[in-house]
Amino acid sequence: MDTKKIFEKNLMTKTDKVKYVIKELERLYPNPPIPLLHKDPYTLLIAVLLSAQCTDIRVNKITPILFKKASSPYKMVLLSIDEIENIIRPCGLSPRKSKSIHGLSKILISEHNGMVPQEIEFLEQLPGVGHKTASVVMSQAFKVPSFPVDTHIHRMMYRWGFSNGKNVVKTEKDARRLFPKKLWNKLHLQIIYYAREYSPARGSKKELDYITKHIGRKYDKY
Repeated sequence: MDTKKIFEKNLMTKTDKVKYVIKELERLYPNPPIPLLHKDPYTLLIAVLLSAQCTDIRVNKITPILFKKASSPYKMVLLSIDEIENIIRPCGLSPRKSKSIHGLSKILISEHNGMVPQEIEFLEQLPGVGHKTASVVMSQAFKVPSFPVDTHIHRMMYRWGFSNGKNVVKTEKDARRLFPKKLWNKLHLQIIYYAREYSPARGSKKELDYITKHIGRKYDKY
């Protein structure tokens, strides 16, 4: 970075940097699609659960097979846990995920009339559904302002100097504080797409990662 750019970077306040990120992400990804294939809140919930430690690409190859057999909790409980596991095995952690899918489907039927609850506290009580998964469903299925923090967002919030990188709880708190609430649902997708394309965790593309170079930490700091 040349002297002029360093000088400009040092003059930017955190508010300036946040506005810059919002502007650039809107320019790059004005209409970011939801990465996981789904048709309703239930299929989104299952897809997000499957995405833990698995790529979206792989999940999108497996869910059509699973949903062809069972696209509702009523149909899912008719499958055995072993049947579910055999289908979702390529997604990894299949023994745990299959039990969670079967278990949460039973709970949705018995406690929620077969519907995915629209309250995050009830979502988080379902087997295999943590805070991030629940937040994604709240954001993408029900359009409730949420800021789900995955590894991509956690990485970018640190690289941009917006959070200290200690844990995702702190990162989510910082993101909610810095970014306007009305933009949360869109921004969390935009950041994910930017991180994947310009600033992956491995195989650094620092020559492409222009936002970090403009407002963030030096690459030798992480």
